[in-house]
Amino acid sequence: MEWSEVIENPLFENLPFKIELNRFGQILMSPASNSHGNMEYRVGRALEQSCPPGEIIIECAIQTSDGVKVADVAWASAAFIAEYGYSTPYQLAPEICVEILSPSNSDEEMRIKTELYLARGAQEVWLVNAKGNLRFFSHTGELNASSKVGTIRL
Repeated sequence: MEWSEVIENPLFENLPFKIELNRFGQILMSPASNSHGNMEYRVGRALEQSCPPGEIIIECAIQTSDGVKVADVAWASAAFIAEYGYSTPYQLAPEICVEILSPSNSDEEMRIKTELYLARGAQEVWLVNAKGNLRFFSHTGELNASSKVGTIRL
């Protein structure tokens, strides 16, 4: 299945799930929670307040070598938006991709998603747990703090 088929299919409208595709075109679904949605908003707001001009994208679809993955939150610079607009899925990842951890996420899953986003051009990947604690990753590995923005308060 292709991503365009997923987003154009009326059967997938209004599902309480985050949908992604794996490399075989199979649909992967993760249940959504209100606390997860609230954390997406809080991260997006913090990015908007801390980053240079750009766009915050909630549920950002990115084509990876393992299918379409959907970052919970992404920050795309004004230059990125000028070049790629809002094409779906992005063939390259925005500069910052954020995953809000859910109880069902394994460390291995998050390691793989981090690597996939970085391989598609993300400069940083952030992992945020339910308490709002952040971990930052770049091509050099785990960072003590984001190199892209100042102090983040969620």
